[in-house]
Amino acid sequence: MKARVHVMLKTGVLDPQGAAVQHALGSLGFEGVNDVRQGKVIELDLADGTDEATIGQMCEKLLANTVIESYRIEVL
Repeated sequence: MKARVHVMLKTGVLDPQGAAVQHALGSLGFEGVNDVRQGKVIELDLADGTDEATIGQMCEKLLANTVIESYRIEVL
């Protein structure tokens, strides 16, 4: 079984990487980019029957810093 975890900084948390990408896009002539938020995607290959609660525990303990990041689990 496969799962994908999307991790993003929470709203209101400064995103310097996103700001750098937004600035770079403007420098390359791409206008109209009002904001960029950068995150990460983690793909997991899991044993069949792994429940979403277990994946959530993985996120809470290691994959996401829940103080400043939120996550979304997608079972594929």
